[in-house]
Amino acid sequence: MSTITVIDNEHVVLYYHQHTKIIHHVYQPTIHGEYIKEQLNRGVELLKEHGAQKWLSDNHLFNDLPAEDSEWINTVWLPAAIEAGWKYWALVVPETDMGRMNMVQFINTFSEMGVKARVFVDPDKAMEWLIEIE
Repeated sequence: MSTITVIDNEHVVLYYHQHTKIIHHVYQPTIHGEYIKEQLNRGVELLKEHGAQKWLSDNHLFNDLPAEDSEWINTVWLPAAIEAGWKYWALVVPETDMGRMNMVQFINTFSEMGVKARVFVDPDKAMEWLIEIE
């Protein structure tokens, strides 16, 4: 089993780890709009295709997200991801204060919808937690 690179561009890299059934993205500071929608929608497809439940969001380079993207994530994407089977989220928080403030909103909303979320500063520790959790 291996890791598949699903998307790799200047805004985001999206991986699927076959052996652990973990979806994993790494955001660049430029991610927004259609790029974030494409990546998140592809992640939902991976949840469905592989019966995956775990997602690692490496957002340590992330800055800020426009309000319209945040609204789309909460109202369109989140219900689709949960319906597809998403249950566990490891979040590597951004380095900037603005980016971290954006993530707090998502952590609260996602947790209220039943996604078990945990925050990390180290992507390796985030991956370890996802591998260990059942």
